[in-house]
Amino acid sequence: MMDSLLVDAALHPVRGQMAFESCVEQLGSAIQLGIFRVGEKLPGERDLAERLNVSRATLREAISALRAAGLVSTTRGRGGGTVVEPPKEAWPAGQHPPRRAEIDDLIIFRSVIEPGAAHRAALTDLTDEQRQLLQTGLAEVDAAETPADYRQADARLHLAISTVCGSDELAHACSGVQAKIHQLLAEIPFLKKNIEHADAEHREIVMAILDGDAERARRVMAAHCDATAALLKGLLK
Repeated sequence: MMDSLLVDAALHPVRGQMAFESCVEQLGSAIQLGIFRVGEKLPGERDLAERLNVSRATLREAISALRAAGLVSTTRGRGGGTVVEPPKEAWPAGQHPPRRAEIDDLIIFRSVIEPGAAHRAALTDLTDEQRQLLQTGLAEVDAAETPADYRQADARLHLAISTVCGSDELAHACSGVQAKIHQLLAEIPFLKKNIEHADAEHREIVMAILDGDAERARRVMAAHCDATAALLKGLLK
């Protein structure tokens, strides 16, 4: 196992509502930085749960996400454990691996644009048609039956929020952000725990906008964007 000082530097107690996503980000980043090397076992559940200040159930869900992304494998029984897997070298034909700088740039831009759009939408005197657009977008996310349908409905809801603000420039910027986020999300597993969080946040964002609560709309959208950013940082290189 790597020097415990490096592990201490990489893993910190999780706080707030993003326990699952923060676990994925920290463990995924530690693997990608080589703090946990290929072929090595991760620390035991008790150790990791204590370091991250999360329940074992949350930790197991995070490790399951890493496993689904191909970063680790798990064996049961005596001598078993979770082992870091070699990185995948091949990418789909015609695609290139996303560069860390590009991902970070997109995450920063989104953290400004989308919370701002939610704030502005809540300040807007919405027409009945615009309110219906938001409610329909939320209903379509809830009704999605496949990961592909869900991610498309998710993107449409975010675009609907920017559209009701009355700025073509803002709608165009959000459209570009969503197109890039959609491509990146297609590269990571569809994670049930994260979707549960996202669904709750979607509902709260839309309700805040419809209620005219601009600060709540901004705050929840910022947390929503941060959760996605944590998964992308943890699962993409």
